[in-house]
This record gives sequence, structure tokens and C-alpha cells, in this order.
Amino acid sequence: MKAAHDLAHRVGRRRACRALNLPRASFYRHLRGAPAPTRRASPARALAMHERDTVLEHLHGERFRDHAPAQVYATLLDEGVYLCSIRTMYRILESAGEVCERRDQLRHPAYVKPELLACAPNQVWSWDITQLRGPVKWSHFSLYVILDIFSRYVVGWMVAYGESAQLAKRLIEQTCTKQAIPAGQLTIHADRGSSMTSKPVAFLLSDLGVTKTHSRPHVSDDNPFSESQFKTMKYRPEFPEYFGSIEDARAFCRGFFAWYNTEHHHSGIGLLTPHVVHHGHADGVIQGRQAILSEAYARNPERFVRKHPTPPEKPVAVWINPPQLEQETKKGQH
Repeated sequence: MKAAHDLAHRVGRRRACRALNLPRASFYRHLRGAPAPTRRASPARALAMHERDTVLEHLHGERFRDHAPAQVYATLLDEGVYLCSIRTMYRILESAGEVCERRDQLRHPAYVKPELLACAPNQVWSWDITQLRGPVKWSHFSLYVILDIFSRYVVGWMVAYGESAQLAKRLIEQTCTKQAIPAGQLTIHADRGSSMTSKPVAFLLSDLGVTKTHSRPHVSDDNPFSESQFKTMKYRPEFPEYFGSIEDARAFCRGFFAWYNTEHHHSGIGLLTPHVVHHGHADGVIQGRQAILSEAYARNPERFVRKHPTPPEKPVAVWINPPQLEQETKKGQH
């Protein structure tokens, strides 16, 4: 909720709530200091405390402590004893913190979910590498792409024969120089590929004063903007089945990224082009669109049934994984 307060001071409450997917009713209720919803009363058919203790005594006893609840339930039922259902046994064990896998399991470390917010260009970049098929079987070229998540503008790209930490380092350094990134402004997000987590890239980002974050292992939606951009490229009608040479791949990418940055009206940024948003021309374009729509409304107001037409708004804030607090608040409204 603190993020909503901070953003509301900058862009207004309505736009802040829309950007954070936060119901305005919840935001205003928080401002009024309304009490939290009361906890649901226990159902009348629930087991009494002494009955729950009896179930736990049986489950903890020497006889059943190594048995699953279903085995305990069936054994007692055959002996003419009914305590509760199998599901209730599991609920009682869960409330006592005793539901877990008994066998030895490989435990992965707990990775922190990246929560990144961009309110302007050149605050958060996402970068990734994808493969482009080569002229013979099992051959491919590597396409490196750095994308600004706020404007969706491709700030840097490169096609090489393979993945290399040194190539990635060079591309990032050149792109930061081209965009004139000052120290302490930028965060670069990537997955956990070998080039992304390499020491040369980490040392470079440290020297440039750039913060780095990484996706969690085996989580496909922690780097959604780069994945979406690759999908847009590979679903273009002119995208070839394979490239005859690395020069062909570079020529295709040169044309594609020129189109993507300057001509592609992106649905995630109010149908504006990435170039318009990245270079601060969005307000002028939206004003021009509004003038055209107002003129159309003046000519034929009966064709606009609900309200005066307005163009899609420009982006205000873009998240990679909005904070969990806003998501839980939204679920509570349903």
C-alpha cells in the first residue's frame, strides 16, 4: 500500500491504482483507516477442542505415528471407532504444522521474487538471448536484446555466433554509453543464463553503478517483457524458417528492430510506438489523437453510445511482479 501512496502523489490516485492493479475502494478504505475484515467464525459442525486433541493423540501415538491419515481412518473404522474424516485429520495436522513430505527431498534455496517498478524510460531494462536457426541442422546464431520495460524500446541488440560473457559485457557497456545512463539510475534484469550471471558482466555493472536482478529458477514469468518481444519477432510473417548466414540474420534484425521501435503500436503502452514513449513524445501524440476523436464525436455523437471517445492512456508505471500486498487485496474483493 505504501507504493500506492507514493505513486498517487506523483500521478494521482486513480492512475496509481490502475497502474498497480489495486481497487480504488481498497485504497480509499485504507486512507479512512477502516478496520480489517473480521475473522470468519468457526462453523457449528467443527470439532470441539477436546475432540481435536483426541484426534492428535491417536495420530501421535506409538501405533499410528508412522501411518498416513487414510490408514488411520480405515483401521479405526474397522475397529468400530470414528473420530473424523480423512480430510479433517489432514486439517488438524496442518494446523499443528505437521503436514510435510516424510521422505528425504532435495531442498532448493528460497529465491526472492524480483519486484521491479519503472515510472520512466531508462529505469529498468530487461535483457535476454534467443537462438536463430542457422543454415544447417543443429546450427544457430545468438540474438542478444536489451529492452526498456517502461517504453518497450529496444535500446541495444547484437547477433553473434554464440553466447559469450565478453560479448554480453560489450553490448551492455555500449548501450549504457549510448543512452547516457548515470550511476545509480538503472536496474538491469535477466534470467539465470551463464552469460547473465557471469563475473565479467557482474563486475561491469558494478563499475557502471547499475543494479542487477535475476529471475527465479524455473519461473517462466519473471522476465515477461523480453519473452514477449521475442514472440512478437518470431511470429512476424517475414520471419524465416532459418537464416542462410549471420549476415542474413543481422540484416533481418536491423529491419525488424527499426519497425518494432518506430512503427509497432504496442498494446502495452497505449498503442503508442516504443520510440514515442522512450523519447517523451507521448503527450503530443495523445493530444493529436484526442483532437481527431473529438472531431469525430462532434460530427456523429450518436455513434458513441456510452461516453465521449478518448484514446488509450500512456503508461504511468510498469512492474515486473507487483508487490504481493496489492495482489492479496485484489483477491479479497472477490
